[in-house]
Amino acid sequence: MNDQLSVGGSRQDEERLLRQVARADLDAFDELYRRTSPWLAIRLRRRCADDGIVAEVLQDTYLTVWRAAGSFSGLRPSPDAPGGSAAGWIWTIAARRLVDALRRRARVQEVPTDVLPVRSAPAAEDEALAGSFGSEVGAALDALAPELRAVLAAMVLDGLTVRETSVLLGVPEGTVKSRARRARNALREALA
Repeated sequence: MNDQLSVGGSRQDEERLLRQVARADLDAFDELYRRTSPWLAIRLRRRCADDGIVAEVLQDTYLTVWRAAGSFSGLRPSPDAPGGSAAGWIWTIAARRLVDALRRRARVQEVPTDVLPVRSAPAAEDEALAGSFGSEVGAALDALAPELRAVLAAMVLDGLTVRETSVLLGVPEGTVKSRARRARNALREALA
């Protein structure tokens, strides 16, 4: 997939901003926030409808970015050294914070499953995938197992790399690759 995940500018601009943030440059932090927060909020809202949790996760994410900018592995000494994109790094932090927030909420609000409302609308990601490709592909996507759809959503909708998808979903990179291959094969068969 696209290893050049970028938000509001080029990958190099965002990495430069992160280097400056690592040196406690508040103006660089403001610029990085201005470029990435709208995009990040949209991605978080795809996964959580609670605006309070999304706001909490955004705040926690950028607090972590401020504190840990120096640990960004994309800050590499040479262009040939391995590293991820700045946007991918920020998304990984946000995804982890979202999981933590949802776990905290689940512990506080343990509701018996028979009391939970039946979901009447499809997930925004499912609608986006189905709407982007047409009804035939949408039906084929609906038939995929949830773990295969999750890999496609991360890699296609979010534009994450295999490594970033692995971190987001908490599965090994090999599993991400095999699920992506299985999803492609299943879609190919369904559309043949």
